[in-house]
Amino acid sequence: MQTWIQRSFAPLKRWLPRPVTDVVRSTVTATLTPMRTFVGSGHFRSSFARKAVDRRGNPLPWYTYPAIEFLRSQAPFDGRRVLEFGSGQSSLWWAANGASVLALEDDAEWGGSVRGSVDLRIVNGTDCTRFVAEARAILDGQAFDVIVVDGLFRSAAARLALDYLKPGGALICDNAEGYGFFEALADAGLHRVDFYGNAPGVILQHSTSIFFREGCFLFENRRPIARLV
Repeated sequence: MQTWIQRSFAPLKRWLPRPVTDVVRSTVTATLTPMRTFVGSGHFRSSFARKAVDRRGNPLPWYTYPAIEFLRSQAPFDGRRVLEFGSGQSSLWWAANGASVLALEDDAEWGGSVRGSVDLRIVNGTDCTRFVAEARAILDGQAFDVIVVDGLFRSAAARLALDYLKPGGALICDNAEGYGFFEALADAGLHRVDFYGNAPGVILQHSTSIFFREGCFLFENRRPIARLV
């Protein structure tokens, strides 16, 4: 399928010499690609909003764009339960895509932005032992399809998450190249996929990593490969 760019460029290729069209093509590619990527993805808008949004201002998770696109391709998540260690734009995104969200947050003021859209619980954010004890009391007897670790003693939260993750579930760790995630989960027998790239409104690249076991619902490969627009 030809894009509008290819259709617009076709007459130039017929009437102009190859060296000229090569320069035009390279110039357009070098300037239009980053503009289309960072404006179209919402990166530009996120930078000024100081929060993760798409180009229309709708909430996005503060994950890397490759991870966001992968999760988008698996949406909606109707009937799925999501646990987040740390709340924010991702809480709103999961809820908007059909998931039931429980978020553990240590900052009541920050968590207020998602209150009403998700089940928000305030836990201790200054002492790891107390945090784990409070989290266990809240999570007792529950199991989740997706658990997201993006704040709140990340290494400890990642280990804790294993006790509440469904067999076919997924553990999503943001900024996964740090915070001791690798060491915390090294002996858990999990597969891992790393999604490197930029995140909304962030200059430096990092990794959002998904840890999972055989049979994870995100990797069932039952859907066609999505066409990005």
